[in-house]
Amino acid sequence: MGILFEDDLLDDFGTAALGYIPYGGADFGEVQAVARATGDGGDDAYRLAWTAAADRMVADAQATLAKGKRASARDQFLRASVFYNGALHPLYGAPTDPRLLAVFRQEIDAFDRGLALLDTPVPPMSIPFGDLSMPTYLLPAAGHEQQVGPLLILTNGYDATIPDMYFASGVAASRRGYHVLMFDGPGQGAMLYEHGIALRPDWETVMSAVMDFALTLPIVDPSRIALMGWSLGGHLAPRAASGEPRLAALIADPGLWSIVGRFRDVAVMLGATPEEAADLGELDQAILDKMEYLVANDRRMRWNLRQRGYWVHGVDNLRDYLRCAEQFTMEGRAERITCPTLLTLAEDDALSASAPALFEALRCPKTLLRFTAAEGAGGHCEMMNRSLLNRRALDWLDDCLQN
Repeated sequence: MGILFEDDLLDDFGTAALGYIPYGGADFGEVQAVARATGDGGDDAYRLAWTAAADRMVADAQATLAKGKRASARDQFLRASVFYNGALHPLYGAPTDPRLLAVFRQEIDAFDRGLALLDTPVPPMSIPFGDLSMPTYLLPAAGHEQQVGPLLILTNGYDATIPDMYFASGVAASRRGYHVLMFDGPGQGAMLYEHGIALRPDWETVMSAVMDFALTLPIVDPSRIALMGWSLGGHLAPRAASGEPRLAALIADPGLWSIVGRFRDVAVMLGATPEEAADLGELDQAILDKMEYLVANDRRMRWNLRQRGYWVHGVDNLRDYLRCAEQFTMEGRAERITCPTLLTLAEDDALSASAPALFEALRCPKTLLRFTAAEGAGGHCEMMNRSLLNRRALDWLDDCLQN
């Protein structure tokens, strides 16, 4: 039994929305009601409980808007996007589940309708990238919508969408006086769901296109552009900064050296030598078979690897996943970052374990910011006290950019 949901994995997914409470993404009672409606019904009941709640919010928003109550309708549309998003995770995997696509499209429709009702409407935009375009939104600084000012670019990790970024840090940064640029890169959101574009390790290539676009925006001060990545974005953002000198500051939440660090420990535990574990893609098949057995018999690992990892990386087996994941490393890259950098480390977040190593390798002005369970912020990306992360990280950014 988790915090609210009976199934521990579903609880991990579902309670993430609690982090959005300070920014209007949910209220505790609404998430609790979804948990109660799910009960012990499993993935299908979970999905239906989230979508039913989101459908009610959209209906309420429409009725409220018909009465001329734009602010209330806006808030309900935006909140509905969070609740549609809540249904997505159990549907992860290749081939893309048509139910996931349907719910994702409802999520983005609700999000767009909400943003269109802001005092300064925020329309969907796009950034050219190869043969496709990356979906993008520019949220202006609250109260300074038309003024030239600093820009905070937000980048996701493995499984969040743009509405996640909006509620996780976008609203907080806008309130603080930052213009905020949010986008789906390869392997994320619409790029993955709609087009099957896999994640790529050279995030500096992605960020180069994002920066080129940002510099065309008349409200952006080109000397004050910062990048913030959360979850796996805590690796993608430093990787991007290692090849993008136009950035003025970097935040990685948490600081993440690589994708495969914990897999090396597992390989050694299963009988590989440290030397063999140095290249996981070339492990002896007997070790891989043991890994496969562990994955097959652990619900969380099955979702992390087979449903999410294989799909996001565009592979269909463990060896190819590990070969691909080996490319996501800061080895030989960390020392190339030149802008002031903030890394976070939450004490109960296993992904934070490599933050000290990344911090040690940096040669730029740097800060390591720790979060604790005693503060209610010890978990992954400080989700149970996300507002604390935003206050401290944005305070640091204010000082860097003199905002």
